[in-house]
Amino acid sequence: MKNFKISAILFLLLIGVFSCQKHAITYNTEKVDKDQAEFQLHYVVPVTASSDNNIYRVEINDQLYANKKAPLNTYNAVPSGAVGRFYATPAGETNIKLYKGEDEVLVYDQNCELKPGKQNIFVYDFDEPPVIIDNDYPYERLVSDSTGKTAWVKFYNFLFESENTPTPLTIQYQYQYVNNENDTKDTSDWISLGEPVAFGESTDWVPVPVYKTVERSSGYAKIDYRIFEVNADGSLGDTLKVLNSSGNMVNYSDWWNAYVGRRYHHILSGMRVEKPVSAVRQFTAL
Repeated sequence: MKNFKISAILFLLLIGVFSCQKHAITYNTEKVDKDQAEFQLHYVVPVTASSDNNIYRVEINDQLYANKKAPLNTYNAVPSGAVGRFYATPAGETNIKLYKGEDEVLVYDQNCELKPGKQNIFVYDFDEPPVIIDNDYPYERLVSDSTGKTAWVKFYNFLFESENTPTPLTIQYQYQYVNNENDTKDTSDWISLGEPVAFGESTDWVPVPVYKTVERSSGYAKIDYRIFEVNADGSLGDTLKVLNSSGNMVNYSDWWNAYVGRRYHHILSGMRVEKPVSAVRQFTAL
């Protein structure tokens, strides 16, 4: 019986060894040359969010990058589910073609210059070249001997006043958080998230405090946001007013959950005084 038990144990160990060899973990990735351009493509043209306005074919330098199986939806981005994912193409002059709707009608054919490294491309007008914004990678790392308390947000201004009219306003994005660290639940002052930005600009990556509400978890917290107009002298003006879905002009306000260690693109797009109304859309970068 003793020999049988030993044999059985050796047999199980051998199964484990061969199983590990057979089911080795691999990742479906390709090595990117350091001179290549890596990009995420954002679609922020102020159109109605409907399937008729989705982009069902994306061509970069006449090569297919996205199709009906993974379309570029309104106010969205490709690669689909683009958490840490980028397309790659040779750096230099780059042609972008977008085909809209089920019939794949060509609506965009513009050139731009892509640099080596990671960048975000924003198509905001079918008749204009895109805006290209550096992704600011590699990302800053915070090493701690305890649970982290930081997320990062990068804010982009692609707000239109009305059809074909980008906003002339320079705006300041602000946030407020609840300090749950000592169960005080004190609300912070309103804090400016980076510098003011004009149309087609973004802030840097800005660290935001995250005091998680569930101790044994990856950690998240609700963060409130508002926007101010910025005067010519750089001082804060009025709270940004936007048209809501009921047809009323209201002060902009919103909130998002932020998870410890995550990085988020906050992209303001749509129309301020007409429909489709404006909103901040959040995309997770990391």
